Amino acid sequence: MLVPYRCQEQIGRFVQAMHRMLSFREAAPGRQVPLAWRNVMADKRRLLRSISGIMFAVILMLLQLGFRDAFLDSALQIIRQIDGDIFLSSATKFRFGRKDSFSRRQLYAARAVAGVASARPLYGATSLWKNPQTHKTYNAQIWAFDPDQPVFLFPALATHLTELRQPDTALYDARARRFLGVAAAGTITELGLREIHVIGVFSLGPDFTTDGSIIMSDRNFSKFSASHVMAANELPDVEFGVVKVQPGYRLAEVQGSLRQALPASIAVRTKDEQLALETAFQNSVSPAGPIFLLGTAIGFFVGMMISYQVLYTDLFDQLHQYATLKAIGYDNRYLVRVVLGQAALYAFASFVPGCAIALLLYGLIGQIALLPLHMTATIISGSFVLTLGMCLLASAVAVRRVLAFDPADLFR
Repeated sequence: MLVPYRCQEQIGRFVQAMHRMLSFREAAPGRQVPLAWRNVMADKRRLLRSISGIMFAVILMLLQLGFRDAFLDSALQIIRQIDGDIFLSSATKFRFGRKDSFSRRQLYAARAVAGVASARPLYGATSLWKNPQTHKTYNAQIWAFDPDQPVFLFPALATHLTELRQPDTALYDARARRFLGVAAAGTITELGLREIHVIGVFSLGPDFTTDGSIIMSDRNFSKFSASHVMAANELPDVEFGVVKVQPGYRLAEVQGSLRQALPASIAVRTKDEQLALETAFQNSVSPAGPIFLLGTAIGFFVGMMISYQVLYTDLFDQLHQYATLKAIGYDNRYLVRVVLGQAALYAFASFVPGCAIALLLYGLIGQIALLPLHMTATIISGSFVLTLGMCLLASAVAVRRVLAFDPADLFR
């Protein structure tokens, strides 16, 4: 069948244009021509618009993953600041901040176990803290211990142990949320409707359930948080027993001995196990953990829709060129590789500036919300995999139009 001269001329122009676009050279056999790069860079304005859209999804995913890690870190930071190898707690306690105490008599039994260097009590509760400046009251977390048996690793505690033994004294969290007020050494305010003297500050910070913390002695704790009037030498039940293992003893052996010596109502966990328990609770039971994962998934699907729109528009504008490639002998596998390469370039070009903007937002939000927002290698690698995945999935859907196009339709 003869092809009209006008069609021959049109085909010739297409072939010449494709040769120029592909930049054929006398190169080594099998060398790949960067067609994907040329397609991406063909229109700089459209490239900036495309990157901006995909970058929005990248920032959204980075922020959600960052918030999730900050949420977990803030919940775990109090556990990390406890100087102990093994934690004793009520077997029904499912998270660290939940009040579920047990009798301090169990600590005496623990101290008798071979390999136990010390078994120190840790008390916890919530109480009303009065802002020294506004005089408004807010809930605050109280932690208490025996000053003769310190349990925390905060550097500020070592210089205030003697003062903590005095009546009605406490240390205030300098990184508490701003609406709790400022309480430097010498401040007098109220805690649990009783006068409290602030003798110093320590640095912990809030989490998603606690706005600030107070540290005091066990004797003061019994006055400020006891549910009933206690005798002079009476102390409340403890929330945790903090056990130190003697040098030369294996941690697992001491843990097993404690389980045998204590009733089944007492859970015996290593510090790592306690951290793992709290992490599992925050990830699965607490509503905040799944919410941030859902936010990441939403960012992924939003990004995939934006990527699909970007790639579909590119392919639609270049449809005749792709059809001509098919007409001159390029198979579908080559065309798919070009489109996937184009998607990968969009992913990389969007991720780099998106990561930089998210890093700035991390610092800004971390200062405002007092959360430990950090751009970790895990967040960066995970976000990049998600970004690349959403762009490649979008391209796999969009490329079907190229594969289904018949080159003969160009000249009908």
